[in-house]
Amino acid sequence: MTAVAGFDSYAYPGAAVMEWLKANSNLRWCGYYLAPAPSQWNRSWMGQRLGLQAAGWGIAPIYVGQQVVAPGSLDPCAATGERDGAAATVLMGAEGFADGSYVFLDLENGPPLPVAMADYARAWAAAVISGGYRPGIYCSHDFAAEMQELVPGARIWAFRVRSTVPHRVSGPFPELDPAGCGYDGGYVWQLAQSCRIVVPSARGGVVEVDLSTSVVADPGAPDGVVN
Repeated sequence: MTAVAGFDSYAYPGAAVMEWLKANSNLRWCGYYLAPAPSQWNRSWMGQRLGLQAAGWGIAPIYVGQQVVAPGSLDPCAATGERDGAAATVLMGAEGFADGSYVFLDLENGPPLPVAMADYARAWAAAVISGGYRPGIYCSHDFAAEMQELVPGARIWAFRVRSTVPHRVSGPFPELDPAGCGYDGGYVWQLAQSCRIVVPSARGGVVEVDLSTSVVADPGAPDGVVN
């Protein structure tokens, strides 16, 4: 199948870097961190949607919720899931994402999936749906199938990487079937972390990203939108 290369970065790299990446690489979509969120305090992506969309970037909204591993807020349960899911929909609306767009709940832990986190994810997804959006889940490939059962219809963004040690990379970047993550139903596969891309010094010098591959060019787009 044809897959589409994308990336995410904790902080917005800046307009000059995004322009260079769009013109000089095969990266076609980016993660978009909603903030404030329980475990995401950097608000630099906020307010960038219109410019990114106009430049032709696909966008995957990300909400970094409660965690069971540090750093971040460590209070997953059904009650916080309902609260945080509602907060995610408010942020999606404020940023102008269309009704029915997908927002990915970011869960950083490896296996096993704790009961409290399962309760949290279910409640979060229900609140997102109630607010007019659709849930996606970013999680370990080791429990991606389990998460799919917990949240039917969710788009699964599974991480399976060889190393988290910072290293330099150059394009073209991987365009691999997300099923390669180890879960056949993967919608997005994060296959590399801590990747340093060298860009012209006038545009920032080096940007550190995590690389992913998706079945579509716009992972957050509503169902039925051709991309």
